[in-house]
Amino acid sequence: MTSVATPSLWISFVALVLTALSIDLRMLHRRGARRVGVREALHWTLVWITVALVFAALLWIWLQRHHGMDFATARTQEFLTGYLLEKALAVDNIFVFLTLFTLFKVPEALQKKALVIGIIGAIVLRSVMILIGAWLIARFEWILYGFGALLIFVGLRTLRHGPAEHDFHTNPVLGWLHWRLPIVTDFSGGRLLVRHHGLWCATPMLLTVIMIGVTDLIFAIDSIPAIFLITTDPFLVLSSNVLAILGLRAIYFLLAGLADRFVLLGKGLALVLLFIGSKMLLAHLWPISTAHSLLVIASLIGGSVLLSLRQPRPTE
Repeated sequence: MTSVATPSLWISFVALVLTALSIDLRMLHRRGARRVGVREALHWTLVWITVALVFAALLWIWLQRHHGMDFATARTQEFLTGYLLEKALAVDNIFVFLTLFTLFKVPEALQKKALVIGIIGAIVLRSVMILIGAWLIARFEWILYGFGALLIFVGLRTLRHGPAEHDFHTNPVLGWLHWRLPIVTDFSGGRLLVRHHGLWCATPMLLTVIMIGVTDLIFAIDSIPAIFLITTDPFLVLSSNVLAILGLRAIYFLLAGLADRFVLLGKGLALVLLFIGSKMLLAHLWPISTAHSLLVIASLIGGSVLLSLRQPRPTE
């Protein structure tokens, strides 16, 4: 697996992620269980976006110093394209989180904790999946064409039938957990496990956290191949994925109340998947630069959001 990153750059990135997660966990412990307001969610959304942009700037400076300006610009554009794509695709998770919190009746005060812990699990699972994907691509380059065909299939299916529905009542993972784990119905202040009649039992919080990680991994089946079609560098794929996921919690609290307004976002994301898949399959006949790809993706996502907001508000 070839990558622009040296061991020191990998260590620096891991240190950045661990620092961000530790700050998140420390603030969660200090402030305790409480409802997250829109103003706070907006503040943290801007903070996480700023972190990603600063990382992109530092990455460009480092690459420019070691490989030249053209190389640095091209790789940084790949990172930003992957980040924007993952950020947009992750918005679909909001609808799933809403469904999960409704299913398990998670109190608003505990939703932040569930997302913080669930997203940590999602980062670990995605990292493993990305490294496996990078290893497979390094050995079998033709897999990229399979990724392109997969994205075209998913894009066409989404355009025709809309986003896939998630019925957690028939979810096999949730069914297996109910069968294997003794479960209590009380959240016990947000604890994951409690001792009940001498047995360690799972709380609904633990089930929620596990399902957040599992469902995010399901979404990653679409999003990770899409980023690999933009860049095959495992460092750029992983860093863009992780930095996009880190800000997902804040975006959830910012947009949860507006989720039903983005009625055309799914169509926009489907067009993005079609564009990326076609870009891969037609690369030899019609090459498209990363800068133009970034512009197309931003236009499709931004256009779908603006058109959604111009739609009449849904009535009860």
